[in-house]
Amino acid sequence: MSRIGKLPIAIPAGVTITVEPDFITAKGAKGELKQFTLPEVDVKVEGDQVIVTRKNDEKLARSQHGLMRALINNMVIGVSKGFEKKLEVNGVGFRLVGKGPQEIEMSLGFSHPVTYKAPQGVTLATNKMEITVSGISKQQVGQVAAEIRALKKPEPYKGKGIKYSGETILRKAGKAGKK
Repeated sequence: MSRIGKLPIAIPAGVTITVEPDFITAKGAKGELKQFTLPEVDVKVEGDQVIVTRKNDEKLARSQHGLMRALINNMVIGVSKGFEKKLEVNGVGFRLVGKGPQEIEMSLGFSHPVTYKAPQGVTLATNKMEITVSGISKQQVGQVAAEIRALKKPEPYKGKGIKYSGETILRKAGKAGKK
């Protein structure tokens, strides 16, 4: 039995889960999320819990069991609390300018400013040299944060670039001088 899959998902107050043959819908204070169901897994709402069971013990069913439970749990957390990722910008001359809740303009050492527009459902906020990506979909928040980080990855010599908050960058020594 999957250690993740066998755990029931508690439904907090204010969140409703609807199970249809092809989709699972979660509605809450922050919004609504839809997720397709995987074929080897059954999902049932019993009282204030969601229980995920698998149809058989084949390898595909075992792998989808924990995945489906994790996806539903992320939906419940997303519509009730939401998700957030923070990015730090380090570098001399690097600047951030917020242009509304879904667009930021960055000076990242290139010859031109870089503008990033977030997709619907994700908001971007700037505070000095920090970008906060927030939304109700964990997958979408992570994807947007990864796309922003990819604009200027942190380099190993001076640590300049965009990194996740709390990420450690392995630093390399510069070239050694001759004796």
